[in-house]
Formats: sequence, C-alpha cells, structure tokens
Amino acid sequence: MRTNWRVAVPLFWSVLTTAVVLAVISTIAKSIYFSKLSLTSLFIWINYYIGYPDIYYLTALPLFMLSALYFFKREKDARYHRYLIHIIEDVQRIADGDFDHKVPVQSIGELGQLAGNINQVVERLKTSIDEERRAESTKNELITNVSHDLRTPLTSITGYLGLIEQDRYRDEVELRYYVNMAYEESLRMFQLIQDLFEYTRLSNITGATIQKAPINLVEMMRQLFAQFRLQLQEAGIEQHMTFFEPQLLVMADGNKLRRVFENLISNAIKYGSEGKYLEVLGFKEGNEAVIQIINYGETIPQTDLPHIFERFYRVEKSRATYTGGSGIGLAIAKSIVELHGGTIAASSDEERTVFTVRLNVLGEKANS
Repeated sequence: MRTNWRVAVPLFWSVLTTAVVLAVISTIAKSIYFSKLSLTSLFIWINYYIGYPDIYYLTALPLFMLSALYFFKREKDARYHRYLIHIIEDVQRIADGDFDHKVPVQSIGELGQLAGNINQVVERLKTSIDEERRAESTKNELITNVSHDLRTPLTSITGYLGLIEQDRYRDEVELRYYVNMAYEESLRMFQLIQDLFEYTRLSNITGATIQKAPINLVEMMRQLFAQFRLQLQEAGIEQHMTFFEPQLLVMADGNKLRRVFENLISNAIKYGSEGKYLEVLGFKEGNEAVIQIINYGETIPQTDLPHIFERFYRVEKSRATYTGGSGIGLAIAKSIVELHGGTIAASSDEERTVFTVRLNVLGEKANS
C-alpha cells in the first residue's frame, strides 16, 4: 500500500504540472495569435501543417516526462532524507542502551545496507554483553559453590582434629576412627580441588589443542571394565558388554576420553548397585561411534535430567557424603566429549538409566 502511494503521488503531481503548463502555453499561444503579433504566422503554420490539438499532445509528452522525472527524484530524495533521520533517531536510542531495538531495514540505496549492518553490530554487541554477564554470574556461582563444597569437609576435618587435640576420645579405637574420618574428608576435599582444576583447564582449551590419536573404543571399554572388576564385585554388580562392531575407531585424546568413561562407569556402580546389573553397548550409527552405559538402579528424576551435566549439580537424593561426588564429574565429561566434537546425553525411566556418548568415527570430515 505504501509503495502504491510512493508511485501515485509523483504521478499525480506530474499530470497536474503537465496540465498547468499546457494551459499556460495554450493561453500564451492564443494571446499571441489573436493579438496579431509577429509570431502569428508561426502559429498559423504550426496549426496548418501539424494540426490542432496534435500540437498539445506533442508538447504534453515531454512535459509529462520532465515533470515525472522531477517529482520522482524529489520523492526519492525526500524518502532518503526521512529514512536517514529515522536511522539517526534509532541509533541514538540504541546508544542510550536499548540494545533490543532494531533499525527498520528498507531498500533505499546504501541506507538499507547501513541499517542492516547496524543491526548486526548491535546484535553482536548484545551477545558479547550477555556473555560477559553470564561469565560474571558463572564466576560468582563458582565462588559460592566452591566455598560451600570446601566448607563442608573443612568443617568435618576441623571438628575431628579438634576432638583429638582436646583428648576427647575414649580409647585408641575411637582415636583412629576420628583420624580416619578426617583423612577421608581431606581426600574428598582434594578430589574436589582436582576436579575443579580439571574443569577450569578444560574450559580454557579448544579441540585443536588436545592430542588426538586413533582410539579403538571397544578395546578401551574392555580395559576399563578390567580396571573396575574389583569395584563391580564389591558392589555385587554383574557386567555385560555387547559390541556390534569388532572395532569402533575414533580420533581422540586417549587419557581425556578415558576420564569420561571412568566417570560414567563409576557413577553407574555408585547409583546402580540396586539393579545388580551393568550393561555396555557399542555400535556404529551413521557416521558416529556410539557407546551406551546402562544401569538398572536408582532412577534420575525427569526434573533433574536436563541439569545433570551442569557443574556442581547433584540429584538431591545423592547429596549425602557417602554417595555425593564433587558435582563436577559429569560437567568435565561433557566438556571433554564436546572438545572431541561429540555429544553426551542421558535418559532415565523406572526400568533403567542410559548414558550415551557419540563420537565421529575415524576418517569422517569432523575429525579430519
């Protein structure tokens, strides 16, 4: 509708101007003719050889074209000027802090492109500001969580050592119990610091900086379960491994990838002991090597599933000292898998809990 008006207005003025000019010319011509001036013979000749009113048609066409050219250019310049003022006002609004505001993009010469570029710059600036705010919030959250998680074992250590220092124990057995509890709390605190250091280090590196080599996931999983054999026996868990491919080759950093599966197996033993059964599946799906670690024990609530890979997040039922970890293990696992260009996901229902790791198979574009 607006475009139609942009065409109609100049056309209206062009027609009106042409009619007015023709009327003026006609009046002048008639006045000259009837006043018997020296130009009378010229108009008689035109009227006789060209014809009347053909002369007005021939005059109207160039007049209309000139008028249209003038008014269309005038309208274009006016639109250009209005749009420029609009852009200036929008930029001022953005400069005042309204980064959600967008400059309307119109196809008016270079100004349309300028408006689009301004919107892109503002969007990038807004993204940078949001990332900075998230980083600040993350830092504050990190300090709060670390302070909380360090305070708990430190409080226990201080308490047990205080009892020892005050000789508040009945016999050597109770003394050894206090020493052992303080030692276990110190190990827990040491593990938390180690996990935190590892997570921070992984957050500051890129996939290009890890040392990749061909890794056979089938062989790695068999080695890991040999390593966890004693823990599985102590937990009374029976293991089953099924691989649908003789080899699942990926390009990966073996030590870091090993950390991922160690964490998943350890969690499966810790939280799946009620199921007495631990299953590992390995197969190829499209261009991906897939490893699934399945336990049939404690269910992860659906409300917790979307958050279990967030650092310091722990399912509420597992926050007790004897089961709860640092809350960073799965966040570390996710960081490592993503550094390799893969994905990690979890699903859980009343029957089982499944952790699925997907990595690009060796030779695919993602690992080239």
